Amino acid sequence: MAGHVTTTVIKKLDILILKSFIGPFVATFLISLFVLDMQFLWLYIDDLVGKGLDTLTLLHLIGVVSITWVPLALPLALLLSSIMTFGNLGETFEIVAIKSAGIPLLRFMRPLLVVTGLLCVVAFFFANNIIPYAQLKMARLKYDIIVAKPAFDIKEGVFYNKIDGYVIKLGKKDKDDSTIHNIVIYERNNYLQDNLLIAQSGIMRVTKDKQYLEFVLRNGHRYQERGNRYTTNTDFIRMGFKEYIKVFDLKSFKINKTEDSTFKYDPKMLSIRQLNVMIDSLDKIDTVFAQRGRAEVDPFFRFAQNLNTPKKPGTRDTVLKKNTLAQMVPDSLRQAVYETAINQVASLKSNVSMMADDYQRKIEALRLHQIERQRKFTLSAACLVLFLIGAPLGSIIRKGGLGTPLVLAIAFFVVFHLLNTFGEKFAKQAFTSIFVGMWFSTLVLLPIGMFLTYKAMRDSQLFNNDAYYKFFKKGVALFRTLPFFKSSSV
Repeated sequence: MAGHVTTTVIKKLDILILKSFIGPFVATFLISLFVLDMQFLWLYIDDLVGKGLDTLTLLHLIGVVSITWVPLALPLALLLSSIMTFGNLGETFEIVAIKSAGIPLLRFMRPLLVVTGLLCVVAFFFANNIIPYAQLKMARLKYDIIVAKPAFDIKEGVFYNKIDGYVIKLGKKDKDDSTIHNIVIYERNNYLQDNLLIAQSGIMRVTKDKQYLEFVLRNGHRYQERGNRYTTNTDFIRMGFKEYIKVFDLKSFKINKTEDSTFKYDPKMLSIRQLNVMIDSLDKIDTVFAQRGRAEVDPFFRFAQNLNTPKKPGTRDTVLKKNTLAQMVPDSLRQAVYETAINQVASLKSNVSMMADDYQRKIEALRLHQIERQRKFTLSAACLVLFLIGAPLGSIIRKGGLGTPLVLAIAFFVVFHLLNTFGEKFAKQAFTSIFVGMWFSTLVLLPIGMFLTYKAMRDSQLFNNDAYYKFFKKGVALFRTLPFFKSSSV
């Protein structure tokens, strides 16, 4: 009978803890997601507002962005909600009552550990199956917006070439995103001649019917070469103008549903199965480049094929080796031989340089794919690590609400984010191995979580101001008993 009562009490306790946790978790998760979405919106706010994008497109973009932030919002929400849950229980002395009933800390943490484990699985599912798809859709949507709205992507001092037949460069763009200065427009065609427009200032705007993008240019020149493309006998025309209107047809770059396959080779858009296939392929680059080296470099060293062949003393080959180039080559052919040798060396250097650059790109691609494969697991493990920090921390501080828990949660999350960023950067730059770099934050924070759990199980006074005051007071009293302090007082 007593065992049945105890089981009933523990079940009610589990339900109590779960109810205390679900509310703060949902609220903090939505807040975290909102804050992370705002980070993206603030980054692109100038490019999105006033570009004529319809509400459905904006909502689609925000929804896709929100999905990509889920694996990062989950650890933050778990950290904050676990601190709040156990802080509230400690503030109302419910933790004291539970412990006095003989129930250890790990036992009443067990239901939340199960929930955290499930959330780790959800985070992994998102990172492996949903995030690649969301990243793919976001890249495609951003590209479609950029192509449909050139002002979204035309930056100061950057050549813009996404409009077929034209290259545009703006020296300066005012805050109204319409007034422009130092404009250069290249009109490309299939001929060797290119037309050029240069203007000091102007206005960039969309016509009222939304069909054309209009550049009203002022104080500039138009340069044009006219004539037969097969001859050099052409006319060069230079025309100055006070005002010149250049119109681009928006029908040529309206939003079109770009194929997803255009972006699918980014490592962030691949699942673990696809990453494994790519990594296995990239792991064979040493063999591939060895074969490529023999095919592209060996032909330049044909003479080396005979170096390993033993020659008898006195033969013609050994005699020639003792002679200089001047003795072997006639004067009439010497210059041609020199030029041929220089060209051969230049070609060899070019081939080796291209191979080295290509090899370096392959190595970097391999490293990026390995980083993304580890990321699938590290973001999932971060949920468990931050929960193991938040739950005992809330039990120790015994403060509920959004005051102290929010400050501590932000502090630990900032540390986690910085360690995660530094570790990933170290892994990308090959300062550390991929495993150490991507698991750096976990390797640092997991011992901290275990330490806090150990302290919470023993009712540590880790954040008790009175405990530190008493310790300091005892230290001052001990210091006053020292002979040095007594002699100085006299």
